[in-house]
Amino acid sequence: MGFTAFNPTWLLSILPELLLLALAIVVLGVDLALPAERKRTLGLWTAAGLIVVLLVTLLVPLPQGPAFGGVVQIDGIAGVFRVIFLLGGILVALMSMDFQPLRQDGPYYGLLLFSLLGMSLMAIAENLVMLYVAMELTGISAYVLVGYMRETPQSAEAGLKYFLFGAFSSAVMLYGFSWLYAFAGGTGYAQVASAIGFVRFPLAVLAFLMVLVGFGFKVAMVPMHFWAPDVYQGAPTPITAFLSVGSKAAGFAVLLRALQFLFPALEMTWVVLLVAISMVTMTLGNTFAVWQKNIKRLLAYSSIAQAGYVLIGGAAASQMGVASAAFYLIVYTVMNIAAFAVVVQVSNLTGSEEIEGFSGLARRSSFLGWSLMLALFSLGGVPPFGGFVGKLLIFASAIQSGLIALTVVGVINVIIGLYYYLNVVKVVFERRSEQEQEPLEVPAPSKWVLGITMAAIVLLGILAYPVYQWVWQASAGWF
Repeated sequence: MGFTAFNPTWLLSILPELLLLALAIVVLGVDLALPAERKRTLGLWTAAGLIVVLLVTLLVPLPQGPAFGGVVQIDGIAGVFRVIFLLGGILVALMSMDFQPLRQDGPYYGLLLFSLLGMSLMAIAENLVMLYVAMELTGISAYVLVGYMRETPQSAEAGLKYFLFGAFSSAVMLYGFSWLYAFAGGTGYAQVASAIGFVRFPLAVLAFLMVLVGFGFKVAMVPMHFWAPDVYQGAPTPITAFLSVGSKAAGFAVLLRALQFLFPALEMTWVVLLVAISMVTMTLGNTFAVWQKNIKRLLAYSSIAQAGYVLIGGAAASQMGVASAAFYLIVYTVMNIAAFAVVVQVSNLTGSEEIEGFSGLARRSSFLGWSLMLALFSLGGVPPFGGFVGKLLIFASAIQSGLIALTVVGVINVIIGLYYYLNVVKVVFERRSEQEQEPLEVPAPSKWVLGITMAAIVLLGILAYPVYQWVWQASAGWF
């Protein structure tokens, strides 16, 4: 077997990843030069650098197709997920500047960028070795970020739990990869996919299930969801937001590509399995969220339920399913970060993340109150916001594929979700005694985050077509 000659254009195809690596090095270097009292500005350096990378990703025509001998595959869907990761990274970097308990320094923002780099590599990986390395880069950075406030017992505990669950799921997935290598004699997706059709059905399904454990951990789907509530509650709030959008989007980027190009021979099996997992994930997430008293635990179970909705797009096994899942992840990124940005401000003020601490928030800061209401309405699927359009497209893809029962279960779960979202909105807008109504000032970085996300939630609802058309065209290469 010969070696493929190096093509210089391959470097241009991974330009966003190279820029992320360079940005991480720059941020770590700037950290060494800045005095302690100016470390907070590293958030601006990080956000500004990510904006540049985002503009390059959107505006520079990057080479498409396989690169580095087929180790990575640059296509339209990879571009969509790159944009999702970068958008989430920009908003989380700005949000981190206003989270008072967090130590603002270079290692924190460097780890954030290395995790983003891993996510971006996950989205373009089309080789089992490359995929595993990318997932470990993402995971190891995230383990440290979750436990970054090591002087806080909750953060240290969350970091340990996340590491243990992640190590277990990674080991099971790696064992599944070893089976796939044994079947195919190689690690390329195309090579494995062609070999699986000749493998005994039970063995192929067992290998698929082991691989699904690793993917399921990333997206927090049942039964790999156990880590989410405790880790979301204990992690620094900006990192909780980062995990809920970035890690989930990366997991779905890998899952959707694997279903299409790694396991096409098992489509009849994985469609049935994803339908069942989607139903259980939606129902468990929404049901357990109803009686939560802590806002971060509520959003954790909400995140599990949202993973169930996105799984509907995967189960649809169609271009519309993939496009609607990617569109929903774009909407989910902005509406979930908006909710967590408000949580950061309230926790700074009260030192608590209990839902009762949000009582009368709208009277203390109408900006925060209305921002949280908008985010929760969109998460609940209230028209005309982005979350409503996203759910509508997801359900439409299921109906197009004949998954009527799954659609019915999804609609019922939307109703359940509305109940606990509206309960939080009720607490935010309830009246309290005048002595408890001191105005609450919102720092500039959080104003930018909430302004961007609120505008995006509204625009993705009333002007969804251009964005969905972009995602639809990006997914055309898969079908």
